[in-house]
Amino acid sequence: MPSTSDTVDETVIIKKYANRRLYNTKSSSYITLDDLARMTREGTDFEVVDAKTGNDITHAILTQIIMEEEASGEQMLPISFLRQLIAMYGNSVQSIVPFYLEASMKNFQANQRKLQETFSTSMTPDSLKKFAETNMAMLEAATSAFMPKAAGKVSSENTSAKSTEDDLDALRKQMMEMQKKLDQLGK
Repeated sequence: MPSTSDTVDETVIIKKYANRRLYNTKSSSYITLDDLARMTREGTDFEVVDAKTGNDITHAILTQIIMEEEASGEQMLPISFLRQLIAMYGNSVQSIVPFYLEASMKNFQANQRKLQETFSTSMTPDSLKKFAETNMAMLEAATSAFMPKAAGKVSSENTSAKSTEDDLDALRKQMMEMQKKLDQLGK
């Protein structure tokens, strides 16, 4: 019979001992709350159980991680939200709040993925070229507005075909490099 860590869903069992130590049964090593936070960010599914009673204490440990993140200056939860959340305890809507919050977070993550996909697909070489040309036109307009004498220089420099092509090639190269970096960040 397979152990719990060998199950199909690959849930890692973490045992919490009375001395507050956390033991990862999959890696056979002691870990910290920071390790559990990292595992959560990486999408590793885990369950924390009390080593003595076998009770599932995952909720309490995840809440503790949030408290430590908030206390360390990484505050993400606004005070008004926390007050509203506390006010809901004992309220008649308390039972539906977890479902609402979970659905809201899934919707937020789906929208974030869609935004990243839209941004990466909309940044084609042609759109980057148009973006560069628009920026050059704006630069020329700003230059002529603030430095009329310098605008003539910018215009005369850009009138030669070779200079314009060189500028566009350099901008294309820069934009392609930016696209590669954006693609890498999206992964």
